[in-house]
Amino acid sequence: MRVVKDSLDTAELDAAVENVHRAGMPGLFAEVRDGDEVWRGAAGAADVTTARPVSADMRHRVGSITKTFTSAAVLQQVESGEIGLDAPIGRYLPQLVPGGRGDTITVRMLLNHTSGLAEYLPHAYPSLKAFPALAKTGPESLDDHRMTRFDPTKLIELGVTAPAAGAPGGTPGLYSNTNYLLLGALLEHVTGTTAERYITRSVIERAGLRHTGFPTTPHVDGPHSRLYEAWFGMIDPPRDYSVYDMSWVGPSASLISTVTDLNRFYGKLLAGEIVGPSSLAQMQRTVPVVSQEGQVIDYGLGLHPTQAPGQDTFWGHGGTVWGGGALAMIRADGRRQLAVAVNLQRWNSLDASGRPQPHPIDDALATLYRVAMYG
Repeated sequence: MRVVKDSLDTAELDAAVENVHRAGMPGLFAEVRDGDEVWRGAAGAADVTTARPVSADMRHRVGSITKTFTSAAVLQQVESGEIGLDAPIGRYLPQLVPGGRGDTITVRMLLNHTSGLAEYLPHAYPSLKAFPALAKTGPESLDDHRMTRFDPTKLIELGVTAPAAGAPGGTPGLYSNTNYLLLGALLEHVTGTTAERYITRSVIERAGLRHTGFPTTPHVDGPHSRLYEAWFGMIDPPRDYSVYDMSWVGPSASLISTVTDLNRFYGKLLAGEIVGPSSLAQMQRTVPVVSQEGQVIDYGLGLHPTQAPGQDTFWGHGGTVWGGGALAMIRADGRRQLAVAVNLQRWNSLDASGRPQPHPIDDALATLYRVAMYG
């Protein structure tokens, strides 16, 4: 932990992180920045069996935070003239989105989740017996598919052929990983290399991120925490899923990073050093979108804002994987930043209708976010 001045209340931040752990989170770590001032903190265990502690420099699966990286890479190609932001996806990938929808769904609609394409994950269970559906089945398939290598084209096909979630361009949109798998395929089509390689070269390396990358094996390289999945109480005690083949989400949610790298990335992004100012303005044009939690949120192009009443706006993204979660946000003026990583997911129990019930972790995390973002 390092403190340069007094504007970051380190005692309050220390207490907020510890309180999340005491509420039931096995381990978490965070970095908060205010200009040149930096606070890093951690609480709890990276391994509940050995009591190995977490530390703020650990690498972590950051889930859908990957979407901001993918969006930035697409907008770089828009800036170079290789992709039209409002061009139909069928112009580039007619074999993946054929017919009228390919002519109607634009690249922008994929980026802001207004394409109307369904999420492929609920359809992966009956067709591939891959992933459990909320409140409909148990978590056994998570174990069965730890090492399964999925073909992104097959996953895209599941989302495209499923019943449409809405009309192209209609709002509210529906948050769907199908959109970002298609954007990965688009990047591959226009760059001649995989989306992961292009994003690494043009976004990750451009931002100077030293500990961020896409996994090439089911393992997380370097110091990291185990990731404990509770699946709404159906896995008790929670089971470690830190070793997992992430081809089931690819350029939508498979990135590995650190809290320091995440803060650096979003800082560079809002400073106009990853994409130009006009592209950043496009990323911050929001529409209403129904999140995976069923809430209507404002969503831009791989970015979404959050704002407490009477407080400044922050931009960023959150993400979850089996057993792990992360959140990274930056104030609109680029000065105040937060990145947090946790090593337990789906800690809430479900009521009879399948709705997650409140848990002390929820309030403790909300307090940590408030303290980190607004002091």
